[in-house]
Amino acid sequence: MTVLYCEVLRVQEEIAEAQKMAQDKTHSNELLSLAGEELAALEARKKALTREIEGLLIREDPLLAKNVILEIRAGTGGLEAGLFAADLFRMYTRFAQSGGFKVEILSSSPNEAGGLKEIIAAVNGPGAYGRFKFESGTHRVQRVPATEASGRIHTSAVTVAILPEAEEVDVEIKPEDLKIDVFRSGGPGGQSVNTTDSAVRVTHVPSGLVVSCQDEKSQLKNKQKALKILRARLFEKITSDRNAQIAKQRKEQVGSGDRSQKIRTYNFPDRRVTDHRIGLTVYNLEAVMDGRIEEFVDALFEAALEKE
Repeated sequence: MTVLYCEVLRVQEEIAEAQKMAQDKTHSNELLSLAGEELAALEARKKALTREIEGLLIREDPLLAKNVILEIRAGTGGLEAGLFAADLFRMYTRFAQSGGFKVEILSSSPNEAGGLKEIIAAVNGPGAYGRFKFESGTHRVQRVPATEASGRIHTSAVTVAILPEAEEVDVEIKPEDLKIDVFRSGGPGGQSVNTTDSAVRVTHVPSGLVVSCQDEKSQLKNKQKALKILRARLFEKITSDRNAQIAKQRKEQVGSGDRSQKIRTYNFPDRRVTDHRIGLTVYNLEAVMDGRIEEFVDALFEAALEKE
């Protein structure tokens, strides 16, 4: 893997040289065209090398191959934070689909403005955790809310947590450790949602973790989804005791949803997205919100490799 990473560094140097040549207007059109073609080939080579390294890491660390439990919660900013939470879920759904992953909503809680107070989903597919793991943290948005008549820019925050999905062999949950309550579902969903006790609340007594699900009309399906979320949270809790990196993902990176604890800022007026961990800024906000976040994902992956 060291050889592959050295090759990535060499290709990065060639990309920098090709970019410099492609931007030099003193060259002929033919030379500029050749430089552009070389740059495209080098970018493709770098991407292929990065994927190859990812594959090796996944084989070395089975955790990276797991499915993902994605949790998005509105933080500071009221209804606008909820609207941005919905935007982020759409972004991650499109990113997942473009990578061949499947997204299944496990639990959701809408707000009155059409946004989301919280949404929990499973992202299924080999290597999902490896692609999503660096998205944990507080995401800050700066934009004019649709409800703002004066046109003032508001700053809101949304927290994202990425957990590797745990299987039954990873975490043993004893039936006697669970307290299961059923209750009548609330919120949108039609008459049947509110006329049956289909919602389920599962409490893991030893840890104090509580998970509620009410999206399904079936009590059994809600229980299964709640147990899936609970298992992932327990697995993360157990793993974090012996793995400081995973502990940081939930306890430090996600934080409280305060605007100051940010990993990434989405500035709509300037069409700018900045990842504060690696100092990467792009000016294609519309593409990013449409799920094209590969540039950030790959750059964070490379930054993590440099620290190893």
